Amino acid sequence: MSISAESVQFDDDQMWVNLSDGRTLGVPLAWFPRLLGATADERGAVEISAFGLHWPDLDEDISIQGLLAGRGDQTGTGGRAA
Repeated sequence: MSISAESVQFDDDQMWVNLSDGRTLGVPLAWFPRLLGATADERGAVEISAFGLHWPDLDEDISIQGLLAGRGDQTGTGGRAA
């Protein structure tokens, strides 16, 4: 069974991802500097696919498998890299 995102919400410090298996992941925005510095409208412009989360205007892609493994930004722009 493949786990995918069903929805995404934000608060001041966290991104909350509701998964198809019923779990909700809370991920610190500090792991993803592009999202941390984005406006609420920019964060809300997420595209959800079977592969993960994509913000075209922010050039940000986050895989669900990466989130489940505890990986943050892997581009070297900051954030937590596992």
